[in-house]
Amino acid sequence: VQLQASGGGLVQPGGSLGLSCAASGSIFSINAMGWYRQAPGKQRELVARITGGGSTNYADSVKGRFTISRDSAKNMVYLKMNSLKPEDTAVYYCNTRGLTWSRVQYDSWGQGTLVTVSS
Repeated sequence: VQLQASGGGLVQPGGSLGLSCAASGSIFSINAMGWYRQAPGKQRELVARITGGGSTNYADSVKGRFTISRDSAKNMVYLKMNSLKPEDTAVYYCNTRGLTWSRVQYDSWGQGTLVTVSS
């Protein structure tokens, strides 16, 4: 299963940005799709996740500012980021977990997209 992320870039503090990620390949089911981020010198952390049933969870640092959504028909996940702060600067990675048509579990990562929040 492959993931292709898009979006990201440079934005001023307080601004908004959107990320998209498309999953493709031998996808029988998707249990969850999510966004993680890794800032320089820090470990990768969960930003937001949405399950196949539509349940969501967010990192405390982004609650109320970020919104995750998905298009199940297109196997896509989105992250809308509002009120961005310099500390949101990081490489953002999309992730998906589920079963292939061969009923093999997969845990796939996208290539990462850089979000820079700076004036």
